[in-house]
Amino acid sequence: MANNQQPPKLLYKYRGFSNLTLSLLVDDTIYFATPTTFNDPLDTRPSLEADIDNEALEKILSKLIEERTSAEMSAAAKAIRYRGPKTLDHIDRQSRKTAERLLADIRYDATNPDFEVDEPVRFLLNRYIEDELLRRYDKGVFSLAARATCPLMWSHYADQHRGLCLGYSIPEAAMPNIHKIQYGGNRVVLASVVEGMLSGNDTARRAVDNAVLLKKAKPWAYEREWRLIGPLGKQDSPLELEEVVFGMRCDSAVKYAVVRALEKRERPVRFFEIREQRSSFILLKRRVDIDELASALPRRCRAFDGIFDDLSEPVPPDQGAN
Repeated sequence: MANNQQPPKLLYKYRGFSNLTLSLLVDDTIYFATPTTFNDPLDTRPSLEADIDNEALEKILSKLIEERTSAEMSAAAKAIRYRGPKTLDHIDRQSRKTAERLLADIRYDATNPDFEVDEPVRFLLNRYIEDELLRRYDKGVFSLAARATCPLMWSHYADQHRGLCLGYSIPEAAMPNIHKIQYGGNRVVLASVVEGMLSGNDTARRAVDNAVLLKKAKPWAYEREWRLIGPLGKQDSPLELEEVVFGMRCDSAVKYAVVRALEKRERPVRFFEIREQRSSFILLKRRVDIDELASALPRRCRAFDGIFDDLSEPVPPDQGAN
C-alpha cells in the first residue's frame, strides 16, 4: 500500500487502564489486532463485483487458492526442514489439486435446486473469491486517532474517561506502514482489478489493499483513524511514545503508577490530563503537576493516627488520695 498522505505530528491510542496497558507502556510494545475483532463487522469486508465472465472468475479463484495453499505448505515444509525439488513439485501439485477440488465442488453445489439465485455458479465464485481475498491478508492492525480530545473516543475506547490516551510520533522507518482511513463510498472491489493484482499490476494491488484494509462507513469518521499495519500480535513498537494523556475520571493512583513506571525511561514522556473548557463541551489537554501528584502519593493511612497522639488528655491525679 502506498501512503501519499503525511500523518499528523502525533497519533493517539485510546485505552482503558489494565495490566495489558501497563505492560505495553513498560515494555514499549504495541498489539496488532486481527481485523475479525473490530467493532464494525463490515470493516475489512470488501464486496466483489463480478465484471468479468465465469471463466475469468474461476482463474482468479484458482490462483488465489494455489498461492495460499502453496504458502501454507511451504511454511510447514520449512518448519520440518523438508527441502529440495521433490518438495517443491509436491507443493505445486497439491496446490493445483486443492483449487481443482474446490472448483468442482462449486459446480456441483450450483446444481442444488434450492438455490434462489439466477446464476448460482457466478454467485458461489463471487463468495469464495471474497473469502480468499480476506484470507490473503494475514497482517494485523494497530488503530490510532488524529487527536487526543475527542469526547466520543474517550467514552468508547478509554473506559469512559477512566483510562488514558497514548501519543506516538511516527519515525521515518514506520511511515510506509501507516495509512489514513477513507470514510464513506462503498466496499466494492471489481473482479477485473483483482485479476490485475494477480497479474502483477501495482496500481490494481494498491486499489485492492485500500478496499480491504482502509475503508470504513461514514458514521465512523469522528475517529479520524490512521492504521499501522504489521505482524499479528504483540510486537516491539516501531513508534515513539511521546505523551500519556489521562482521562477526566482517571484515578490519581493510576496516574501516579504510570508516571512512576515511566520516570526512568531513556526517552522522556510528557504527561497530560483532560480538563473541560468551562461552559462548553470542548476538552482540553493540561500538563500534569507531577510534584503535586507525588506530594500526596503514595500514602500510609495509619500514619494519620499518630498525628493526634500529643492531644490525648492526661490522666488526672487521684484527688482522693491521702
